[in-house]
Amino acid sequence: MGEAIVGIMAVMAQLRVSMIRENTRRGLAHARAQGRVGGRPRVMDADRIDTARQLREEGKSYAQIGKILGVSAASIYRSLSSENR
Repeated sequence: MGEAIVGIMAVMAQLRVSMIRENTRRGLAHARAQGRVGGRPRVMDADRIDTARQLREEGKSYAQIGKILGVSAASIYRSLSSENR
């Protein structure tokens, strides 16, 4: 009898997880339909990427460009390397 109760509890837990997953997907689809996008805003816009590219062509390092633009060197590297893919 105890095993049956544990089995039923496991099925109920799995059902709950499935419902949460479905509701999350439905909510995200609804938000996208209204034009909203999730996630953190991008730090590097098109103007900053152009500036970073020009500074890189002038021989500046990623760290120097990051200090000039007020972002991390990793953001500069990621933005410039994603263009070359």
